[in-house]
Amino acid sequence: MIRLQVVDAFADRPFSGNPAAVALLERFPTADWMQLVAREMNLSETAFVVPRPDGDHELRWFTPVGEVSLCGHATLAAAHLLGGTARFHTRSGPIACQPAEADTADPLVEGLIEMDFPVERPEETHVPSSLVGLGLRTFAAGSLHALAELDDAQAVRDFVPDLALIAALPWRGLAVTALSDPDGPRGVDFVSRFFAPSVGIPEDPVTGSTHCMLAPFWARRLGRLDLVGYQASARGGTVHTRLAGNRVALAGQAVTVSEVNLLFGPEGE
Repeated sequence: MIRLQVVDAFADRPFSGNPAAVALLERFPTADWMQLVAREMNLSETAFVVPRPDGDHELRWFTPVGEVSLCGHATLAAAHLLGGTARFHTRSGPIACQPAEADTADPLVEGLIEMDFPVERPEETHVPSSLVGLGLRTFAAGSLHALAELDDAQAVRDFVPDLALIAALPWRGLAVTALSDPDGPRGVDFVSRFFAPSVGIPEDPVTGSTHCMLAPFWARRLGRLDLVGYQASARGGTVHTRLAGNRVALAGQAVTVSEVNLLFGPEGE
């Protein structure tokens, strides 16, 4: 029997933020088996964590349809289950996690875990022909994701995605974003939503990896390195960001909400 724990990441209460399933294992099963588990869990990400002899951990992430190279909320979920301090080795390199320091954490927010991620710097480019007519203020793209700035936060909340068009774009997914407004959560600088139908995620509740792109985009616009983003999905969640050269610190809270016991393990176990 293999146990998975479901953690709501970038959340300060259960049933908000982005749920991720996490399996803490002694060794990795086959990729095919991990993919079957991710499909069975049917969450945007299922993470598999294996300890290394040096005290660090290996970490792999799977959506319901495939393995991905970077995921923020499932990393936060894994760090939360390991006590808040961990160093993961991933397809995107090492990711160190630790409780946020008192001088960098929001004094009104408790239990923030900070993660050290690579920056994804978006470059402004022409709007793809399939998206012309959607009223995009700015279009930019990084190595993994694309970004569309809308007129205001209400436009982000009201945005109705054409998932077929988004799935056909040559990026993992599309973030729509705008400056926050008085109707948004207190202390938030920008809002966003994220759609990744090509990897089995029509709309992701809260996406850490896209904030690796949103952080430098809004830091350049606002002239500040420390920013707070709110992902305005139905569940909603807050991501604290701090830009530092070619790295970006992403911080959030997490809550363990359930456990799943798999009665059928990998073949032979």
